[in-house]
Amino acid sequence: MPRSRPARFVVLVALLLAAATACGDAGELQGAGPTEVAVSPDKLWPKLTPASSPAYVVGEVNREVVKGVDLPKGDIRDVQPVAVVRKEIAGHRDEYSGKDAMYRETGSLMAECDQGAGRGKCPVLRPYYRDLTGDGRPELTLGFRLMPGKTTAVRVYTVEKHRLVQVMAWDDAVSGVELAGRSVIIRSPSEVAGYEYRLQWTWDADQKAMLLTHDEMLRTGHKKTPRPSPSRSASPSLSPSVTPSASTP
Repeated sequence: MPRSRPARFVVLVALLLAAATACGDAGELQGAGPTEVAVSPDKLWPKLTPASSPAYVVGEVNREVVKGVDLPKGDIRDVQPVAVVRKEIAGHRDEYSGKDAMYRETGSLMAECDQGAGRGKCPVLRPYYRDLTGDGRPELTLGFRLMPGKTTAVRVYTVEKHRLVQVMAWDDAVSGVELAGRSVIIRSPSEVAGYEYRLQWTWDADQKAMLLTHDEMLRTGHKKTPRPSPSRSASPSLSPSVTPSASTP
C-alpha cells in the first residue's frame, strides 16, 4: 500500500529531530585563540614634499586605434587575428625583420599562419572572445609568441565606431592567462623560488582602457627554483629603457 500522509509526517519529524540533535553536537562554540592587537599605521617622513608627477613615464593607459582595420558591422569576430598581429609587426619591423632583430623568428614564422591562428607553427595563439567592457559585446583577447625567446605578447581589442581599438598590451614570460569578469589576469614566473607574479588588468570606463589594477608576488607552494624570467616589459608604447618592477608582496 502507498504510504499515507500521517506516516510521512511522522518520518519527517523524526528526521528533523535527528538533524537538530546532530547539529547541536557538532555546532558548539570553540575558541579560535588569542586575537592580535590592532596597530595603527605610522606615517613616515611627514615633512617630505609629496610628488606631483610620476618619476617615469610607463604608459599606464594603453589605447590605440589600429589603422587600416574597419568593421562596417561593428562585429569584432569579423577581424582576422593573424591580420591584426601582422599590422603590429608592420609597425615595428626593426623588431621582427633581420638576423639581429629581437623577435626575428616570430617574423619569419608568420608565413606559417595561412591556415589561421593556433594552427601548425603559426606563432599567433587561439583567440578568445568575451565581454570585458560590460557593453554586451565581446572583446578580442589574443596572444602571440615572441621568439626566439620565451616571451608572449598579450593584447585586448574592442570596437568603437566601427574601428578596432587596442585597449591593453603586455609582453612577459607567461605561465598562465585568465579572463575573469572585466579583468585579464596574467601569471608569470618569479626569480624567487616558490613565488610567482600575478598581474591583473581591469576595464576602466573613464579611461576606456584596461588598467593595471593589481601587481602582486604570490606564493605558489612549488619549491623548485624556476628559471630566471626575461625582463618584464609593458606594451611597445613604453620607453625601451624603462620596465615596471614587480610590487612588494
